Amino acid sequence: MENNVLIAFLLSLAAGLSTGIGGAIGIFAKRSNTKFLTFALGLSAGVMVYISFIEMMPESLSMLETTYGLKDAKFVQLLSFFAGMLLIAIIDKAVPESNNPHEAKNWNPQDEGYKAHELEKTGILTGLAIAIHNFPEGMASFVAALRSPSLAIPIVFAIAIHNIPEGVAVSAPIYFATGNKRRAFMYSLISGLAEPIGALFAWLVLAPFMSDTLYGILYAMISGIMVFISFDELLPSAGKYGYHHVKIAGVMLGMAIMAVSLLLFI
Repeated sequence: MENNVLIAFLLSLAAGLSTGIGGAIGIFAKRSNTKFLTFALGLSAGVMVYISFIEMMPESLSMLETTYGLKDAKFVQLLSFFAGMLLIAIIDKAVPESNNPHEAKNWNPQDEGYKAHELEKTGILTGLAIAIHNFPEGMASFVAALRSPSLAIPIVFAIAIHNIPEGVAVSAPIYFATGNKRRAFMYSLISGLAEPIGALFAWLVLAPFMSDTLYGILYAMISGIMVFISFDELLPSAGKYGYHHVKIAGVMLGMAIMAVSLLLFI
């Protein structure tokens, strides 16, 4: 159990720190490879949706059935799934649209004539918004890894992929505003630390109450969170660049990778 806790926390930390990769891209890449980004976002969505419905929801039902029986277990699972979606939707709505990296329109500082302090504020507020979103993701990856580290690895991979463009969203405006690469990178990195903080919260608050019933509820909630993230964040973001078939190819490959990995390794 102790080994699982360490692995779970390290996986959550790795997912959170991936915003730093995006931060580095934001300050060093002159031009983003939008086709690759589209593919990566689609792949991440494919991984999350597939593992939610094919692995985590059946596992959730199995755990809940031991307590409630099949009929009531299905009802509890459905409530938990949509509760997870509602939770992340409320968090998403709580962030003002102009500061929400999932709602804001693409900005171009030269076209829109942003002043330096406004750009810096945009980057900082975006970082705060991302931190708010990353907190439940940290809980999700930690709980999954605590129960089954092999199941958590693809989840963490998917979260890490979608954290990379979020890191870009933080570092780019701060770098444009200040010219300070170190500061821009650090803000993007800090925004990802909400991920391991969420994991720590899950361990300190939820761990004493862990049981098959709670695992079943949390697995269903995590599935709801991941499905919402996929359809509200990843796929719309991937669609902004106009490479529709590249996006779909990413989704299909993500699902195929998960299908093979579940057959071979889990």
